[in-house]
Amino acid sequence: MQKSKFFISCSFIKSCCFTAIVLFLDINSHAQDPIFTQFYSNPVYLNPAFSGTNKCPRFVMNYRNQWPSFPGAFVTTAATFDKYFESLKGGLGLSVMSDQVGNGVLVTNQVSLSYAYHQHVSRTFTINYALQGSYIQKAANTNKMTFGDQIHSRRGFVFGTQEVLNFEPVNFFDFSAGILGYSENFFIGFAAHHLLEPDESLRTSSLNETRLPMRYTIHLGTEFDLASHSLYTSKGESLSPSILLSKQAEATQINLGLYYKKGNYVVGLWYRNRDSFILTLGLETEHLRIGYSYDITTSQLTPQSGGSHEVSLAYKFFCKPKQKSYRTMSCPSF
Repeated sequence: MQKSKFFISCSFIKSCCFTAIVLFLDINSHAQDPIFTQFYSNPVYLNPAFSGTNKCPRFVMNYRNQWPSFPGAFVTTAATFDKYFESLKGGLGLSVMSDQVGNGVLVTNQVSLSYAYHQHVSRTFTINYALQGSYIQKAANTNKMTFGDQIHSRRGFVFGTQEVLNFEPVNFFDFSAGILGYSENFFIGFAAHHLLEPDESLRTSSLNETRLPMRYTIHLGTEFDLASHSLYTSKGESLSPSILLSKQAEATQINLGLYYKKGNYVVGLWYRNRDSFILTLGLETEHLRIGYSYDITTSQLTPQSGGSHEVSLAYKFFCKPKQKSYRTMSCPSF
């Protein structure tokens, strides 16, 4: 019985220490945006220039649980609705995102509105120019924080803390921009988030600002119709290789991978930054899409982290096409 209590206490203290470390790093250093493994499943979150590219209304949701072995380490949820408007000659997108660290110790909420102008350069190539405005709220829940001076050697966390908890919620506006060029089977895009690099410091007594650094993203890819290139493949088979490069302050992320699609089924395999392999499974119909991905961590965190789980859901609403044909793009959906 004592041995069992010992392991429970160690596990609990380990979890609390992990949360404290994450919180300290997030508040006192340059914070970084959450990035979904299935980044193409929520394209407007990736690049506001994707707003309206589906032409018909589109609603998507994402849920990501990173390092689940550490209770509530990083949990991110996002949802986006976008649609093309002929009167605006472009698309509008509305996005919401909530990111929680340590079971709600640190919470970031964001609401964004984007507009993308669609310019048809030729009959086969289109360029979208986008601007996005965001309202961001960030707060630390001091009621969920634990510190070393609260620990009793036998009874655990029983004391009050003497730490000075001078954290206050912050609210600010921010802007992002993006550009996207695409033909029927090729696309390339660039996005810059946090153009204002706003101060997001939670410490009321801090003399130093904590700026949210700009995040730059480059992405490109193509789609091959395998049925037209081989006698051994059937109609509806395609291969979609793509590359994503994202940089924010000193953090750089490179994703290399591809999706294989046959009928309604999709399988994806990605490699990221010498850090993890990503396996994605998806089911896609004319209007509904469901995807699941798992990050297989290859770093020293492998035994302890539990990898990362992510689920995506999308619904494409039906809209009656007009006489004028609208150019759409073929790109990954997960």
